[in-house]
Amino acid sequence: MGIAKRDEGSKVSSDINVTPMVDVMLVLLIIFMVVTPMLQKGVSVDMAKVNNPLPMEDADKEDALLVSITRDGMVYFGSDQISVDGLTGKVKDRLANRVDKRVYVKADMRARFGSVVQVVDAVRAAGVDDLGLLTDQRKTAPNAPPVPATPGL
Repeated sequence: MGIAKRDEGSKVSSDINVTPMVDVMLVLLIIFMVVTPMLQKGVSVDMAKVNNPLPMEDADKEDALLVSITRDGMVYFGSDQISVDGLTGKVKDRLANRVDKRVYVKADMRARFGSVVQVVDAVRAAGVDDLGLLTDQRKTAPNAPPVPATPGL
């Protein structure tokens, strides 16, 4: 009698099946593509580009008061459209029980200057202590010399 030899090892496949991982990654990619635009707070505008913007991390907070001005002069408080006349009362109501009386203004770079001034005046009339004007970083050409910072601004 000879020794019986088992042949179980020949049936094992050592290849990694990546199909389930690819399926999960594609589902996650689609979810992130759908959710990312919803994470933006307020209304989308093309903000003015400056060389040395001041960082305002508090503008991204959940409870930040954000006023947006679009290219055609429409004013939004958060994501709700509002008239400039009603803006003062709405800001006063929101600031009534807050210690930090700060409002951020995000204006389109092609918005009329007069409409931006009207919004700033309406926000100041509501008793705002600190007003932040949001801007974007200007992208410089790769071979362009750096622009010197203006002292005192």
